[in-house]
Amino acid sequence: MLYTEILNDNRDFLALYKKGRYSACKYSVIYVRPNGRPFNRLGITAGKKVGNAVCRNRAKRLIRLAYRQNEINMPVGMDIVIVARSQICEIKSQEYCGYMEKYGVADIQKMFRSFSPANRKK
Repeated sequence: MLYTEILNDNRDFLALYKKGRYSACKYSVIYVRPNGRPFNRLGITAGKKVGNAVCRNRAKRLIRLAYRQNEINMPVGMDIVIVARSQICEIKSQEYCGYMEKYGVADIQKMFRSFSPANRKK
């Protein structure tokens, strides 16, 4: 991944869940928050409700692939956490990549613009 580092500190995940914006679909939930750095940080989670270890690892692989294919279209300077849902195990990889290309990137850009200084409450 070109402009991305791994997000693996629990404190950062909790801050995103609490203060970030989110977009949900039947395959995943995407949390976004600006981080003030010249790169993105990505975190991927798949809970036990997704399925057994094979399903959870496949879900994380699908999310990583879709992010990597669409990374060039993402705005830079964000923390992103993508939480897998159980429906993601039942689809092909190209279906989720197509979703990320068509809707996921647009949702992330829209949420990132909503954090601009003009939209913040003082």
